[in-house]
Amino acid sequence: MSDSHTCPLVSTAKVGKTSLIMSLVSEEFPDDVPLRAEEITIPADVTPERVPTHIVDYSEAEQSDEQLYQEISKANVICIVYSVNNKKVPLILVGNKSDLVEHSSMETILPIMNQYSDIETCVECSAKNLKNISELFYYAQKAVLHPTGPLYCPEEKEMKPSCIKSLTRIFKVSDLDNDGILNDKELNFFQRTCFNMPLAPQALEDVKNVVRKNMTDGVEDNGLTLKGFLFLHTLFIQRGRHETTWTVLRRFGYDDDLELHQEYLFPLLKIPADCTTELNHNAYLFLQSVFDKHDKDRDCALSPEEVKDLFKVFPYMPWGPDVNNTVCTNDQGWITYQGYLSQWTLTTYLDVQRCLEYLGYLGYSIICEQESQAAAITVTRNKRIDLQKKQTQRSVFRCNILGARGSGKTSFLQAFLGRNLLVSPWSYRTTGLHEVMPDFDFLSEEDLACDVVCLVYDVNNPRSFEYCAKVYKQYFMDSKTPCMMIASKSDLHEARQHYSLTPLDFCRKNKLPSLFK
Repeated sequence: MSDSHTCPLVSTAKVGKTSLIMSLVSEEFPDDVPLRAEEITIPADVTPERVPTHIVDYSEAEQSDEQLYQEISKANVICIVYSVNNKKVPLILVGNKSDLVEHSSMETILPIMNQYSDIETCVECSAKNLKNISELFYYAQKAVLHPTGPLYCPEEKEMKPSCIKSLTRIFKVSDLDNDGILNDKELNFFQRTCFNMPLAPQALEDVKNVVRKNMTDGVEDNGLTLKGFLFLHTLFIQRGRHETTWTVLRRFGYDDDLELHQEYLFPLLKIPADCTTELNHNAYLFLQSVFDKHDKDRDCALSPEEVKDLFKVFPYMPWGPDVNNTVCTNDQGWITYQGYLSQWTLTTYLDVQRCLEYLGYLGYSIICEQESQAAAITVTRNKRIDLQKKQTQRSVFRCNILGARGSGKTSFLQAFLGRNLLVSPWSYRTTGLHEVMPDFDFLSEEDLACDVVCLVYDVNNPRSFEYCAKVYKQYFMDSKTPCMMIASKSDLHEARQHYSLTPLDFCRKNKLPSLFK
């Protein structure tokens, strides 16, 4: 919704559009009417949405077609004014001079209006007796603030697919227990969220009775089904109350094109240099509720069907099959509760903007009653301050695993999930641990940007340790990043390493922690 709206009035000469504008300002019919009225502004404080409206007059006697085109190109809504006593009725929005005829022209106009869906409404008015003057400009504002076009197809007499899709997401977000029904508690929360007031018990029952009278499957177990929810909004629109549907859509982040606002998905979040991002306690509680909502069989794991259901409120599937390979899963390969939270923690640490987007789709700010999903994020203190004070409040740390090809990095990582290569032969990335490809001549900034480094070598390969020693000397000897040597495959024969120092002596010389096997 824009900060202000422009409404030009256009017509042929002598139909009274300038009189309409002057009557609005003076609240009386003008005796002396100029060729064109000056632009006027309806202030923001007289409209519920607090949006100013600029009303622009056009005169073909004073202005060119180019000027008309410019005014139309800037317009948010256009009023085409005609004279009711003119037998040559054009395509219209506003019928003026209704004081000159005894009968309404609406029977003639409505078929034309229904033929052209771009026409929002038709109003007959009279500048002379002030009939429907205020209503005219109210409907002009309403056409901009609450347009029917994106919501409803009058030819089919049903909501458009994009509107149904948006309202379906809103229903699923509001269905807190995921039973496919909005019970009274959920309906009241929805009502307070969108309209800042609850519904009285009788009002709730009246709403459900309206649905019951019109469809058999709109109410179940005394709650509103998705079909009933969509029916109500269709009814609102058909009865000219589409501002109700727009209020709901905008509260849940939608713009005039029924797309989620970028400002809604990506709220401002300032992250200073050398700081990291983590989910706070309330965010984890929200994510826990989302998990519980979709774990229908209560096995503390999400089956593929349950994961798909969880992400139905997303425009795409954010987690591919590779996620199951990188977090804790059960015996069936399904993501466990621990694995689910770990993936969220990882996303927040590595790509906080993506995390904000995901939380936006899930309706975090609405369900948790926060200004935005940025409230779910904790920005940690600068790492340098932590090092100086030798203390930290961080709970997430990144450990990069480096080693020559075949040194056992993947097996080392999979062991944290209770797996081995006989069960899980994949490369691995998860919260805190990150495997780096074995080409130390081309380590990137991302490869080096970590809190701790583990250098892994194969005790059975005599040339494996040399890689670790060279990486340490080239990249980490003079850095403040803690390093640790790990001897993998210790169940095999330990070969003599082809290096000037043994791994143990190398650790001692460089004051590294004791060799870990």
